[in-house]
Amino acid sequence: MITLCKTCGTSYEITDSHPEHCIICEDERQYVPSTGQEWCNFDAHCASHTNKWKQHDSDLLSIRTVPDFAIGQRAFILRTPQGNILWDCIATLDDATKMLIASLGGLKAIAISHPHYYTTMQDWAEAFNAPIYLHASDSKWVMRDSPWITFWQGDILELTRDVRVIRLGGHFAGGCVLHWARDEGVVLSGDIVQVSPGAHAVSFMWSYPNMLPLPAATVSDITQRLSTVKFNKLYGAFEGKDITQHADEIVRRSGEKYISCLKETASK
Repeated sequence: MITLCKTCGTSYEITDSHPEHCIICEDERQYVPSTGQEWCNFDAHCASHTNKWKQHDSDLLSIRTVPDFAIGQRAFILRTPQGNILWDCIATLDDATKMLIASLGGLKAIAISHPHYYTTMQDWAEAFNAPIYLHASDSKWVMRDSPWITFWQGDILELTRDVRVIRLGGHFAGGCVLHWARDEGVVLSGDIVQVSPGAHAVSFMWSYPNMLPLPAATVSDITQRLSTVKFNKLYGAFEGKDITQHADEIVRRSGEKYISCLKETASK
């Protein structure tokens, strides 16, 4: 039986009773609610929740669970000539989602930005016979083994001719974004690069719920890596967090502001 952490959506396999702890939430980058750890059955969850779809263009769709569940992130499906790619993951995998993805041609691969979005990736992989690509630096955060998981190393993983996963680190050692070299370029950033309200800036954190920042050197390294990538659009982890013009310049400017604020604070 599969159980889900209600706070982060991570799935655990159980036999008799729920685990006492969610390892993901007990890490300082996440949190355990003041009311304590809570769990829900995967099948019961899928019966009470469904997925909302949004088409961003002819080849990019996002999926988000309604009503809100756990962290509330969205996943993306990229439609490419070499096959469909699922970027990031959500816990809800209901029959409607399976049917819709099958009608689009299934999945060629699944790639995930960081452990907070692993959720039920094992079930998605099994449903669509799709390999999961995770950065090896984050392997200890996988809570359920799966034959579909492949750990990769280094800084770049080519998924297709036009799609690659880029390790940036920061939020997690293996934290990644996806770059799609189509038109003027698209980056899907999870919350490794977090789009701020208003979509006119981005930010970078070690822990978002606990508001713990990253060092200036780490942010500088992230923005330097992204400066070598051509992209005009950036889609973040959450609904409405879309930068549809000049995303590369916004990331550069935001990184400079972040570092400047850290230096000003340190000098006082």
